[in-house]
Amino acid sequence: MSMSSSVRVLNVTHVLPDQNRAALYSPSPQLPLPDDDGIMKLTFMDSQFVGMVMPMRRLFLYEGPGVPPFPYLVGSLRSSLATVLAIFFPLAGKLTYRPSAGDVVVDCSPAAVSPGVKFVEAEYAGSIDDMRSVASGGGDEGDRDALMELGPELDARQLPAPVIAVQVTRPAVGSGRAVVVAVAIHHAVADGHSVWQFMRAWTAVARAEEGSEAMERLVPPTFDRTVIRYPEADKLASKILRAIAPALPVVRSPSSCSPPDRSRRSFLIHADEIQSVKQHIRTQTETAVAEQLDTPPSTYVAVSSLVWTSIVRAKSRAPHLAVAGDAYCYFFVAVDYRRRRLGPQVNERYFGNCVVPCVATAAARDLCGDAGLGLARAATAIRDAIRAQPEDPVRAMESWLDSTLALPKERFTLAGSSNRFMAYETDFGWGAPSRVELVSLFATELVLLLGAEDGGVQVTVTLDPEHMEGFAANLLRLRPAGSRARERGIVGGP
Repeated sequence: MSMSSSVRVLNVTHVLPDQNRAALYSPSPQLPLPDDDGIMKLTFMDSQFVGMVMPMRRLFLYEGPGVPPFPYLVGSLRSSLATVLAIFFPLAGKLTYRPSAGDVVVDCSPAAVSPGVKFVEAEYAGSIDDMRSVASGGGDEGDRDALMELGPELDARQLPAPVIAVQVTRPAVGSGRAVVVAVAIHHAVADGHSVWQFMRAWTAVARAEEGSEAMERLVPPTFDRTVIRYPEADKLASKILRAIAPALPVVRSPSSCSPPDRSRRSFLIHADEIQSVKQHIRTQTETAVAEQLDTPPSTYVAVSSLVWTSIVRAKSRAPHLAVAGDAYCYFFVAVDYRRRRLGPQVNERYFGNCVVPCVATAAARDLCGDAGLGLARAATAIRDAIRAQPEDPVRAMESWLDSTLALPKERFTLAGSSNRFMAYETDFGWGAPSRVELVSLFATELVLLLGAEDGGVQVTVTLDPEHMEGFAANLLRLRPAGSRARERGIVGGP
């Protein structure tokens, strides 16, 4: 069994939810679903992601003497995954189209769950150093292909389709211990908050089973979609499905699923740099923009402003002009409605998609001007877009749908994930990962944020190769004088 010249599949098994073991950690491991037939309906916020055939992939590199031998590690991960799947039961189901109702649901019936979740054991044709190079910035075409193959496949081009898969990969050369644990999750069942909610639960169970941490009761997630009550919600969900997947159960034809030709890099921005960027934004906003700020910009706004201005500058100065000075540029922001009082049951426990996009808008000339002023203009645009988002998520989604169709794709930057997600705390009992990568190819121009060590932020950027070098140079130049931040390396990916 093989995947490529770099990654070879050793074994494929399937993991079923273990309700008996889950009862040790959660008072009600298999929470009742809204439908007696084991059907979990999707909200309009879930439906916007049905058309994404490329899953969200999270890759975690662990290395060092604390990493267990591979057979033991595989057994531990399979056991703890079986436990946590019973708590996060819809992840064991299938994304399914119902022609009679014209909707897409998660089928959690025994027939849908019984095949189990795919668990792949694989081997990378190289040493720990080679593996680290792939995960941390190798950069040639082979390394980029290998990085993709370190994550499991999750084929969602046609429904029914699985919603999660796991792959564990070891190096083939050398006696040292290292492993990449990779998880792929379909975006239609989970947003970033929910993915990390699942990962925290899985690692907590794994640590308890390893004996490295006392067993504690887990706070169970909430899956009930009926808690989001809006009169037009079902109608809006149907409208979204018709727009993004008109040929259901076929979501996307194979010919339209090829990843775009893109360059991908990750950067680490340190906490002291972020504070300096915040201060620059505040000073320029109060002096040049003539607006008083009650509070400094958030870390999310500061880092997003730095990245957005760097992208626009790179595109405006490329050999083939991509952004003219008088053109408007657009920056996508996903607003988490758990923080917008949708009801007492829509809180941090809510598992699913609870985000609605909004778009920040600014003229290219404003973003490309004086470095500090450009940051301030970007920060003001992002802040104002978030504040202007309607409290009613249905109205916010309708506004997004109406506006996004008219946006020029060449001037649109999609941002996802968040610095609030502390990925480097993902400890299965072997210590923290030395590297975490988000490998998502659902947009041609993509920015992903992650919380990093010591208050820093990891930024992963996917761009046209023509613009990447200019972006990297602009990012370094826009950082405050004396910066010690560094590029975290070119990370593979088409």
